[in-house]
Amino acid sequence: MARIFVEGWSPSYGAPLDTAELAPAEGSVDETVERIEWVPIAGVDDGVEAIAFVDGVRRIDARLTIEDPLGPVPGVCGTLAVGAVRWDRRARRSVVAEERVERWAVLAGGRPEIFPAVDLQPPYETLTIADRDGDALLWALQTRMRAAEGELAAELAAETFVFADGPLNELGPHQVVGIVKSHRVTYLSPERTRCVAGLDVSQRTPLFAIKDFGRYSWYVRLAAIPDGHAWSGIVRCEASAHLPIAMVRTIADRTAALLPVLASEPHLDPRAPQNLVPIGALERVLRHRMGDGGLVYRALRAAVAERRAS
Repeated sequence: MARIFVEGWSPSYGAPLDTAELAPAEGSVDETVERIEWVPIAGVDDGVEAIAFVDGVRRIDARLTIEDPLGPVPGVCGTLAVGAVRWDRRARRSVVAEERVERWAVLAGGRPEIFPAVDLQPPYETLTIADRDGDALLWALQTRMRAAEGELAAELAAETFVFADGPLNELGPHQVVGIVKSHRVTYLSPERTRCVAGLDVSQRTPLFAIKDFGRYSWYVRLAAIPDGHAWSGIVRCEASAHLPIAMVRTIADRTAALLPVLASEPHLDPRAPQNLVPIGALERVLRHRMGDGGLVYRALRAAVAERRAS
């Protein structure tokens, strides 16, 4: 009889292992780039002290409808915030080091309008997309947030080692590691996939190259989940293929040693253990920086009403 597991994540955050969407990766994957046997590898803490974590959050402030002779055209207003925390390893604490907030009015159908001025700081900038689909509006806002995260991570990487929450967006020669919390694509052959299931805490898989997307990747187990399945507590990490593979190997060993130290606990975070403690703290700060959603909504309605009346 097949074993059944209840995922530890709160259902409102989706699932860390989305088997409904799990599909083979597009493009080519090279599983031999590290030229070693495919067995679990223990992490190595090389003592790096300058470490930062980058993340972003977004919120839909209001949905828009634009009158058009050919039919209504949708839009959204959204706020995004990106930021970074620096991890002081000696003091064992994290300090918020950077916060940036952007507001965007995304208009579908290639609209030429400029969204009216709203009494908010920062103000809304207008972004137009050709697509008229509602999902495309949300994707445009998500893409802008990911781009802002990548820009900040690349800036910080000039002076510190950076963990970024989610897939990499900037693929230059930066010491930035993307941490992917959920799994929707299968990258490895069946025999290599068994290595992921066999990882202990603070172990990683050998590197593999996702060639068409210019990155190296590897899996790390963050925590042992008493009632979990073989992929519980697993994250996938990414680094740019512009880095020398010897450096990526050192980085991968470092992540396997450090990330489990920062894994969250279920009673503190609904996405434990994958949502790291510094990331969870940063998200709370950034949501506060976006401002009260009710006040933002009322300011939007007032600005739109004033424009209609003029």
